[in-house]
Amino acid sequence: MSIRAYTQNDLAAIFDIYSRSKLDELKFEDKVFTLLPLEEDDVRLNGLMESEIYVHQEQGQILGFGAVCGNEIRALFVLPECRGQGVGKNLLEFLLSNIQGQPCLYVASTNQPAKYLYQRYGFGVTDTFETTYNQVAVIAQKMVRIAPASTSRSMS
Repeated sequence: MSIRAYTQNDLAAIFDIYSRSKLDELKFEDKVFTLLPLEEDDVRLNGLMESEIYVHQEQGQILGFGAVCGNEIRALFVLPECRGQGVGKNLLEFLLSNIQGQPCLYVASTNQPAKYLYQRYGFGVTDTFETTYNQVAVIAQKMVRIAPASTSRSMS
């Protein structure tokens, strides 16, 4: 297993993982969504390309990717057949180790599996708002990693 910075040669694999995974994050919605491929989604592609992108690779195959821009995790996608094998967890831990400050991310409010993973890493919901995916309304949430409480004692 290795996590490394992406190269231009990885873009086809990133586009494939996105197209096979994106609608999974919306499958708990009560609406029908049509995939807008990443390479055709100017807003999300631009957001990704201005980020630091990393790929999780095993035996020459890219199984997932993640991206961070400043303190924001902008992407975390894993091939559906590789979920539950630690790929997402490894990518999340790697991304967190490369963030200065308080990490944040955005997630569909109904995507409980992803929210559960993030909560295990100390994230909590700080905002709920409406956005769109491919012109269909979605309720999303901002999650921020709450810093561990420091134990300070005052001396008197």
